[in-house]
Amino acid sequence: MADQESLSATKKKQRSLWSLVGMAIAMFGFAFALVPLYDVFCDITGINGKTSSTPTTAAANRIDTSRTVTVEFVAYINQGMKWTFTPQVTRMEVHPGETHKIAYAAQNLTAAASVGQAVPSVSPGLAAQYFNKIQCFCFNHQPLEAGGSAELPLVFYIDPNLPDDINTLTLAYTLYDAQPTDTAQTQ
Repeated sequence: MADQESLSATKKKQRSLWSLVGMAIAMFGFAFALVPLYDVFCDITGINGKTSSTPTTAAANRIDTSRTVTVEFVAYINQGMKWTFTPQVTRMEVHPGETHKIAYAAQNLTAAASVGQAVPSVSPGLAAQYFNKIQCFCFNHQPLEAGGSAELPLVFYIDPNLPDDINTLTLAYTLYDAQPTDTAQTQ
């Protein structure tokens, strides 16, 4: 009887172990799929202000001079980032389809080299799919030497298919510290 109880307990432990392994694999698979699922969700709903970053299309060659849209530029710095980061223009009037170039100014206020990365967001969220960046500093890490500064260019256009009820877009960048960690540098 004791051997049968021991065998039953062993089978329960094995079942529990396989259940835990299966759950770990399922959680890993779910975590791996979150980024593409999030991108699809944002594309479908227009939520989160993810901007388009495609090259100039035929829509950009069609300028709608009958309409003017206000574009506001905002910059935020993540807590702990010791830089200044400001748009050189805070507001401009544009015709959908026109290509425009502006710049943001960044300066490293520390006594050591550091790396920043700007993440864009457009509001209202529905308008994000109509804001097209042709060239953007947000595509790359921005290294600055101690006390160094840089002009960070942005070339964009608003798709002429922007819904008529949207007259103002706000492009906000949040600057994050993108300094590689010691563990990432050794790998």
